[in-house]
Amino acid sequence: MGEKKRILSGMQPTGRLHLGNYAGALANWIKLQDEYESYHCVVDWHSLTITYNETERIAQDTIDMVTDWLAAGLDPAKATIFVQSLVREHAELHLLLSMLISLGRLERNPAFKERVKDLNLRGEVSYGHLGYPVLQAADILIYRAHAVPVGEDQVPHIELTRELARKFNSTYGETFPEPETLLTPYARVPGPDGKKMSKSLGNHILMSDPPERVEEIVMKAITDPEKIYKGDPGRPEICNVYAWHYTFNSDQEQLIADECRQGSRGCVVCKKEAAGAISEYFAGFRKERSRLESDRGYVLKVISEGTERAGGVAGATMERVRKAMRLFSLEE
Repeated sequence: MGEKKRILSGMQPTGRLHLGNYAGALANWIKLQDEYESYHCVVDWHSLTITYNETERIAQDTIDMVTDWLAAGLDPAKATIFVQSLVREHAELHLLLSMLISLGRLERNPAFKERVKDLNLRGEVSYGHLGYPVLQAADILIYRAHAVPVGEDQVPHIELTRELARKFNSTYGETFPEPETLLTPYARVPGPDGKKMSKSLGNHILMSDPPERVEEIVMKAITDPEKIYKGDPGRPEICNVYAWHYTFNSDQEQLIADECRQGSRGCVVCKKEAAGAISEYFAGFRKERSRLESDRGYVLKVISEGTERAGGVAGATMERVRKAMRLFSLEE
């Protein structure tokens, strides 16, 4: 593993994952673990930017999310799985990096502006919220990661991380590699209402949902509003149900698209097939997840061992950082 390039990516602890989480990040992590030395963390400190007063669920949500990671195929023998807040060096590096960036630069971050708008924060922006990308930079640089697999919405944060690495290196000497952006190939996974799948919107399908629950949600999905009857030609490119076929029924999606355009496919049948395809796609996952649920000790062991490994790497990086910055040391 030492000869491979290193990647770092994380998720906020939101509990059981939905189809959008899987397609947007987890599926790619599983693929990349054979190509890179992979570090994946539960970024629980990041979640506090908007849920600082709702911390009672973080522990269980962490367990549920890591259980999903493992059941889906993230292998602790290939990937280091850990919890951000248990590696305190993240906070130390965050503090030091915050000295190297201006308030104006953080306020100009397009991802920050979009987040303020989406959450309707207006004037109620916390210091932690504004400094979110600096903590994210610390998460990445503390492991001296060569690349970060992210979606396009996170590209501004990675660019800021590269800026901080350059600023630190030019000020104190070469210490950090500048991480590259590794864009995640993302298949759009909408909710049944056509909006981005999200727990906050209540339009999600969990990876662990049983078949009857999946079918219940899928059958309520909005389809092409111009396709009213079976014989009407449809537009699969705008249909939520086709988007699910495209991602989770790839062997049949071209045939489904052709039949839809020709008017030989009805929406009810299409929905039932989509529900079946999703349930079949995650059948093995559900079985493995059920096994892991009864072995909580193993999940905790994975987190513990991963956190210990991550802490060793982070500790070594901070030694380099303190030495580069010529901070006071009791050692001669």
